[in-house]
Amino acid sequence: MNTLVTSLYIVAFALFIYGLMGLTGPKTAVRGNWIAAVGMGIALIATLLLPGMSTWVLILIGIVIGTLLGVPSARQVKMTAMPQMVALFNGVGGGAVALIAWVEFRDAPGYVGHPTYFVVASLFSAVVGSISFWGSLIAYGKLQEILPGRPIGLGRAQIGLNALLLVAAIVLAVVIGTGGTSELLIVGVLLIAAVLGVMVVLPIGGADMPVVISLLNAFTGLAAAATGLALSNTAMIVAGMIVGASGSILTDQMAKAMNRSIPSIVAGGFGGSGTAVGGADGVDRTVKSTSAADAAIQMAYAEQVVVVPGYGMAVAQAQHAVKDMAKLLEAKGVTVKYAIHPVAGRMPGHMNVLLAEADVPYESLKEMDDINGEFARTDVALVIGANDVTNPAARNDSSSPIYGMPILNVDEAHNVIVLKRSMNSGFAGIDNPLFYSDRTSMLFGDAKKSVSEVTEELKAL
Repeated sequence: MNTLVTSLYIVAFALFIYGLMGLTGPKTAVRGNWIAAVGMGIALIATLLLPGMSTWVLILIGIVIGTLLGVPSARQVKMTAMPQMVALFNGVGGGAVALIAWVEFRDAPGYVGHPTYFVVASLFSAVVGSISFWGSLIAYGKLQEILPGRPIGLGRAQIGLNALLLVAAIVLAVVIGTGGTSELLIVGVLLIAAVLGVMVVLPIGGADMPVVISLLNAFTGLAAAATGLALSNTAMIVAGMIVGASGSILTDQMAKAMNRSIPSIVAGGFGGSGTAVGGADGVDRTVKSTSAADAAIQMAYAEQVVVVPGYGMAVAQAQHAVKDMAKLLEAKGVTVKYAIHPVAGRMPGHMNVLLAEADVPYESLKEMDDINGEFARTDVALVIGANDVTNPAARNDSSSPIYGMPILNVDEAHNVIVLKRSMNSGFAGIDNPLFYSDRTSMLFGDAKKSVSEVTEELKAL
């Protein structure tokens, strides 16, 4: 039986890795997900075949509850809410490993008689898993706008408080590791880590939430790997390390894309929903409005149009309307490309997935480094609900919170048309000077409706 379980685990690991490889592009992403899901199913079956699995009723009840909650949620979630779901599901994983650490403590009791590696791994899982669970819930609340997107904290005292909480959790863990058997100790570890998870994420502004979700995802993976080490479960070790490693790499890449260090993000203080309508220097300015007819004329007689999608396109579910508009422009001989910023939307690849859903050719999607050199020879840049990733203050204003962040050089285009519902600022809560440029025209309204109106005007030309 052990040989069979080991063989099944090896097959599962191969499917995990092969499925992950499929996530490198929209064309293979769905297949990659299915392959990895099959691998997880095999790993689950192999685990159930391990000797000592006797509580089949409880196991089946857990599987049924998880299926009834997970499948409908995943099928019904809108793409705009996908970041929230990722945060929530990730948090559940962290909470699960924290509970496993608690159960193992009760089973011993107090880890008595277990080797050192088991104790260290279990306590690591308890602390990190609890941080990940409660931190992910706060991230979910901010993204879902249940909680304010702005930073909420104690200012300079926040870092000191977080350090104190971490030290307290470690001290209790050391007491347990040196022979403490009172259940209040492990409960204390879990509660202090929970408070730490909340206090770490609350002061982080909405603009940094995508990085936070990725970081918490890495935490959950590492906690799961530690639990696998404690339980001698190879599947948990490998799967956890894959999640931890990929999450760590993604976190680093996203932080670089925002020109932010991970410690500065964890320290908090940047980014929250705002409603600024004046200039960045506090001076009120006027913007130039346009109509769907004028926008259609500008694009119809252009040689190249670059579409810059953002979260506003996702909220309006305008990707199909954008594809229809681009098809008409291409029929008129206009070259249409899409500029994708690494952190556009609320999670990596958000815009890629939306546009792929509308059958936009993958070759037309250009990453920031590939498209930035083309804006200077672009006749019209059409910005659809993208705020912070097009803000020239990141290049020109050293006092701006996003100064140094790589952006799409939209302001270099000959003409810029910005589709927005209002003059509210983006998720970072700061104003965008691009909107007041002489080259920029604002087309106000719901993005899907506005694009559809432009499409109708194009048909009439």
